Amino acid sequence: MTVATVRRRRRFVLGDAALTAWGLLGLVFLFFPIVVIVVFSFNSGRTLQAFEGFSIQPYLDALANPAITNAISVSLVTAAGTAVVSTVLGTSAGIALTRRPGWWAPGLLVLLGLVMVTPEIVSAISLLPWFVSLGTDWGVAFFNVGQVRLIVANSLFASAVVTFIVRARMAGMNEALEEAAADLYATPLRRFTDVTLPLISPAVISGALLAFTLSLDNTVVSSFVSVAGSTPWPVYIFASLKASLRPEIAAMSTLMLALTLVVLGIVALILRRDPTGDGGGASGLTGAMVGR
Repeated sequence: MTVATVRRRRRFVLGDAALTAWGLLGLVFLFFPIVVIVVFSFNSGRTLQAFEGFSIQPYLDALANPAITNAISVSLVTAAGTAVVSTVLGTSAGIALTRRPGWWAPGLLVLLGLVMVTPEIVSAISLLPWFVSLGTDWGVAFFNVGQVRLIVANSLFASAVVTFIVRARMAGMNEALEEAAADLYATPLRRFTDVTLPLISPAVISGALLAFTLSLDNTVVSSFVSVAGSTPWPVYIFASLKASLRPEIAAMSTLMLALTLVVLGIVALILRRDPTGDGGGASGLTGAMVGR
């Protein structure tokens, strides 16, 4: 082994070590604030300005606070409703774009792309007068309900995410399977329930879970469309910034973080189980989240 080869390998080793250290510093920079919130959720003090001691009392206070529990329940119900609505719409759109594309398909893709890249503040400003007009000028009292407004508003972005995930799965699925079921005189509904849906179920479930998690942290849109009595958790936290943040807010935020991590872990496990073997679910997830 020559001296030049040894020096070259040494440079590679030093370069890998430097890149590893830089990556670790990046991770620390990104996740250190989250770690601080988790640690301060066990603070025995009255505010988050200083850590005075370890205690689980903030968790007990958070669970006993009606305002906090109401905000959490609103967020969870909104997330569940958003998951249902966006999964139905996104799955239908993904199947239609893959199996029955027409002249409308490019326009729909453009609209879905615009939904994903449009700033949230623009969407929020657009939705507010629309809801007000529907609830007053058009007399549709249904849209005066705060929970309905939140579900509809959060379903806009989530539906686009589910559409791209399901579309990627459908594109990687062999259409001959559905044709074989049709040759065996299976009705369109039977083909969908027995062939198509089981094969795309990882994408559908992943899309639903992602829609659930995306709805939990939607602050900008929720702050515009929410009404009194239907304040979701992110809006409650934002309003609490006017005063000093209390440890119970950090405690409940830690619980919501744990819920989000569990849901994302389930999504990761589902995406790893790819019956088509082409990674359609993972690629669809990557493409769908580019605009986030």
